[in-house]
Amino acid sequence: MTALGPLPEPEVLIKKVKVGGHDTHHGGAWKVAYADFVTAMMAFFLLMWLLGATNEDQRKGIADYFAPTVMESEKSGGSNGFMQGRSLEDPDGVAPHQRRAGMQPVAPYQAANGARAPARSDDGQLRKVESEIRKRLERDPGLKALVGQIRFSHTPEGLRIELVDKADYSMFGSGGTAMDPRARRLLAAVAETIDGLPNKIAIRGHTDAQPFSGATRGAAENNWTLSAGRAEATRAALAASGVPEERFSRLEGVADTEPFNPDNPFDPRNRRMSITLLRG
Repeated sequence: MTALGPLPEPEVLIKKVKVGGHDTHHGGAWKVAYADFVTAMMAFFLLMWLLGATNEDQRKGIADYFAPTVMESEKSGGSNGFMQGRSLEDPDGVAPHQRRAGMQPVAPYQAANGARAPARSDDGQLRKVESEIRKRLERDPGLKALVGQIRFSHTPEGLRIELVDKADYSMFGSGGTAMDPRARRLLAAVAETIDGLPNKIAIRGHTDAQPFSGATRGAAENNWTLSAGRAEATRAALAASGVPEERFSRLEGVADTEPFNPDNPFDPRNRRMSITLLRG
């Protein structure tokens, strides 16, 4: 108190300090990381589903589709970008002076009438052969029952067509080289499909481990001679259906040394014939 009256109340100032930048520092980074995680998990589950929903041949086809092809060129028609070195001027889209690294395409061959047949990729042509044989078997009521006994596999050597025995059906009589009529029709369908192709053919005969009755070591008749004889019978059936003799590259009899089912040497599926369309 003073003579003039009471003292005024002191003025209180409140200063609010706003700290900026803290929220923005952590704002969206976790969202990007989470989106990447979800995308990776989705791709993983799609891959697992694809592996479970396809067979061996389909997975091989998918792998071949995505396999990179390396091209070397003295005169590039582009770059590794959008067109990947392809030329807009050439009808086939390839740059001039091209050298292909890796697998070579099928060399053009001279047809019977002297015309030059177009060159095609080995892999693409062999897959067409497989598709056509499958269609022929499906269309033929007499052969449709044998669809489960023919197997296709694409190997570095070429397209392998295996005719496999079952417990209730054999292509040859027991211990002999006489071929069942349905097996001959099956080979005729194969021969018609590969007619006109330039690929050489290799044939390999396989048996199970069942020995000849009463056979002794070094006997004239054994699984080696049997598998070789059946390979020759297969070659003769293909030749009788129109395959030229010059297309046969080799015949082999390997007895029971390469079983289809290694866990059971007496499995009837070990008795089979392998016909391979060789690359190149």
